[in-house]
Amino acid sequence: MIAATLLAGEPLNEIYRDHKLIGNYVGRRECHIESDWLLVYKTEEAQIIFERMGAHADLFKS
Repeated sequence: MIAATLLAGEPLNEIYRDHKLIGNYVGRRECHIESDWLLVYKTEEAQIIFERMGAHADLFKS
């Protein structure tokens, strides 16, 4: 569902809390597949690149 929506160029449903990232992840976006299961991705031309998936604490360790 997420991949199909993104490939169609449509915005994700608000339940996924999709948003831009900053810092080391500038140019990427994050959406919540479940409350603490996140997907980090970026779009390049006609491609969507899924880069990382995991819990918030695992993805964004200091």
